[in-house]
Amino acid sequence: MPLPSTPSSICIMRLSAIGDVCHAVAMVQALQRRHPQASITWVVGKVEASLLEGLPGVELVVFDKSRGWEGYRALWRTLRGRRFDVLLHMQVALRASIATLGIRAKIRIGFDRARAKEGQWLFTNHRIQPQAEPHVLDGFMNFARELGVTDTTPRWQMPLSEQDLAFALERVPQGQRTLIICPAASKGERNWLPQRYAAVADHAASRGLAVMLCGGPAPLEKRLAEEIQHYAETEVTNLVGQTSLKQLLALLGRATLVLAPDTGPAHMAVTQDTPVVGLYAHSNPGRTGPYSSRDLVVSAYQAHVETQQGKPLAEIPWGTRAKGQELMHAIEVDAVIAKVDALLTQA
Repeated sequence: MPLPSTPSSICIMRLSAIGDVCHAVAMVQALQRRHPQASITWVVGKVEASLLEGLPGVELVVFDKSRGWEGYRALWRTLRGRRFDVLLHMQVALRASIATLGIRAKIRIGFDRARAKEGQWLFTNHRIQPQAEPHVLDGFMNFARELGVTDTTPRWQMPLSEQDLAFALERVPQGQRTLIICPAASKGERNWLPQRYAAVADHAASRGLAVMLCGGPAPLEKRLAEEIQHYAETEVTNLVGQTSLKQLLALLGRATLVLAPDTGPAHMAVTQDTPVVGLYAHSNPGRTGPYSSRDLVVSAYQAHVETQQGKPLAEIPWGTRAKGQELMHAIEVDAVIAKVDALLTQA
């Protein structure tokens, strides 16, 4: 079945996570520039929807996976009787594929066979072009290319209210250079040591920057933030668990730079054109690093994965993860400070 040259209705399936949803926004807005006439419906996770609420020209339909089968039934009731020209099935998880069973679309585009894991290819009738070693964002952009998009340079227009912007301005006043540390990832093994975060905070303060900790309300995140404050010799403002996602996004937009491991706020900062010093040891930063700041990444990934796989990186499948609870310990403070200083020298 031929792809429509001017689709009038597009449905997008991308539920999670925060970083991937940020990547997907760039793809959606590239589509909107190419097909301004198309209505766009995005099926997205509940938490992620709180970040995307108000996204220009996009209807958000929330799928709440925590509700089990009732979540599927609620989604299908919402979309009953609707038909789309195209479904962009951009999540390989089986739960997402099952959710698409209630989405009626003539064309159902999924990943190429190599990336269509968990049987995703069974739920689609068209595939994007394969790519050798893409960043996740570039992989998403291939969905837009299937619909005639040629300008795939990522640009973001994220929805922030005047209240969100005022919240951020109050905490990061005009002219105040600020390092925001988002220290916690969703998995504790991806987190750096609190003593080392504190050492970077002290160095940033010596360079005249205010230092702020941000993150979610999980006990692990709060505990890590408290430990960083304990070890730091400088004053560190702790806002962990005290912001909505949109308030956090606004804060990241006012930062001079952000320090974070492989976690959603690193990619949120990218949407605000804020430089990110990313810390990586488990996943390939070429695939999942902060898109516009990959030159600022401090990575122990290659050494770990080559040791574990017993072969050079070029011979290891793209996206292979390194495993271990203490891999982040290989990232030294001096290497991170060097990236921070290089960035501050340019600023």
